[in-house]
Amino acid sequence: MNPHHADSVMTDSDWWRGATLYQVYPRSFFDSNGDGIGDLPGVTARLDYVRSLGVDGIWLSPFFPSPMRDFGYDVTDYCGVDAMFGTLADFDALLARAHGLKLKVIIDQVWSHTAREHPWFIESRESRDNPKADWYVWADPKPDGAPPNNWQSWMGGPAWRWEPRRRQYHLHNFLPEMPDLNFHCLAVQDAVLAAGKFWLDRGVDGFRLDTANLYFHSRDLQDNPPFPPELAGDTPVTMQRHTHNIDQPEALPFMERLRNLMDQYPGRMTVAEIGSPDSLTRMMEYTRGAQRLHTAYSFNFLGPRSDPTFVAEQMRPWQEPMGRDSWPAWAFSNHDAVRVVTRWGDGAEAAFGFGSTASASHLCAGVQQEQRAKLYLTLLACLRGTLFVYQGEELGLAQSVVPLESIQDPYGKAQWPLKQGRDGCRTPFPWQSLAQHAGFTTGTPWLPSDSAHRQSAVDLQESDAMSPLQHLRALMALRRKHPALRLGTFSPLLVSDCLLVALRAQGADAVLVALNVGAQPQAVSLPRAFQPVTAMLQVGEGALGSSALTLGPFSAFIVGVQP
Repeated sequence: MNPHHADSVMTDSDWWRGATLYQVYPRSFFDSNGDGIGDLPGVTARLDYVRSLGVDGIWLSPFFPSPMRDFGYDVTDYCGVDAMFGTLADFDALLARAHGLKLKVIIDQVWSHTAREHPWFIESRESRDNPKADWYVWADPKPDGAPPNNWQSWMGGPAWRWEPRRRQYHLHNFLPEMPDLNFHCLAVQDAVLAAGKFWLDRGVDGFRLDTANLYFHSRDLQDNPPFPPELAGDTPVTMQRHTHNIDQPEALPFMERLRNLMDQYPGRMTVAEIGSPDSLTRMMEYTRGAQRLHTAYSFNFLGPRSDPTFVAEQMRPWQEPMGRDSWPAWAFSNHDAVRVVTRWGDGAEAAFGFGSTASASHLCAGVQQEQRAKLYLTLLACLRGTLFVYQGEELGLAQSVVPLESIQDPYGKAQWPLKQGRDGCRTPFPWQSLAQHAGFTTGTPWLPSDSAHRQSAVDLQESDAMSPLQHLRALMALRRKHPALRLGTFSPLLVSDCLLVALRAQGADAVLVALNVGAQPQAVSLPRAFQPVTAMLQVGEGALGSSALTLGPFSAFIVGVQP
């Protein structure tokens, strides 16, 4: 057992508040049977490693039956397991093992859309008067046969596909083969809540809700207005304001229905994925009070900006009246985003990214990769909220470059060579530096194993006290030990282009967080209101005195203080 991991974990119904969850992308984590695709038994076999990180649980990306056009985010059965990942019995074994290790398990629920092969859609498309006729978003064509409005798909092109059986279009915010469910239909709400109940009855600890603010659309199907040219993106979907196809007010009563279901299972939680131009407002709105979702995260830290001013802007609203009754979650990397050490350090968002191509404000560009990784992990661990660490983030993995002939992501295939899609953050996890395919599989991996990741493999970092892996373990130990880091207020004391100094406080526990993301040393005078007790963690060079703190270039301190 890793010494950094405390024997006790939060067990009350608020365990999720301030928790850290480790995102497992099963296809790429560990392959137990040599077919080149990671699976549920593979996840189970590596849960001891996850436990050693000091995290509170895992978020498991989709493993449901699917044609895999979007790699599990196109579901054909919400209550099953795709054969490539295993069986329901394998999932039950995973859940039992995780709970035996005192790890929580939350799973994806992809409710905004299904695969076109889902039985619901097969029935719905047959006619305009069958029992599931209004389970999806159907609309008549314009008189000239054009789609009903100008809505655009995030995967490219119009968000409408013609269905000759009904002589209507159906909405698809993503791939044309992924039709959107109609949440204005109460029977749809009942059906997805029944699917959630299925997994709650099996013992899962919560749900990550994919694209939660896309569940509802405006009934009148009005055109979305355009962005002014200076604000428009470089793809059709980013050239318009999503006024009518996301962020609809009808979502809130459904969130309350979902929370009512969750409250019937003490200790379970929900976290929403929010992709919105006003994401902080949506995060607070969806999680306000005890009647809606537990927490939500956005893409704000999954984009190009990383400067201290931006960090302080994201933290500030949660201590203002509108945000005090809500709870945020944060992630720096996931299965849809360019890995953070590349995105913030090397400025490759435009080449790799799934979303914005705006100019990045790079946190410590040009600095050694391991130091950047530790600096980012430190910043993440010091934020107020529930945290998500994506597999490989603890190793400081950079984005992989996947050759054109090996690309699997439909977005990457469509956008090549302007953008390379999402495969680069989904390549196989490196367990052993010298093993075939870095220990991920004995077969041919579904995506190429990145040879550059071998030098960051788990077996090498386990024996290196200064590695990003060991650094994360130390951070998790601090976060568990100090209520200030897990639950406390976040009060910026000094913010500049390169410097962030903030006080985290909860009751008598107080922690000072200081990061220098610039190339020049910085001296910080400590407020007279408190005195430092001890330097608990350090990245890079620096020194702690009785009344001042010196930070070397691209460095950080976490200091216990006495208010």
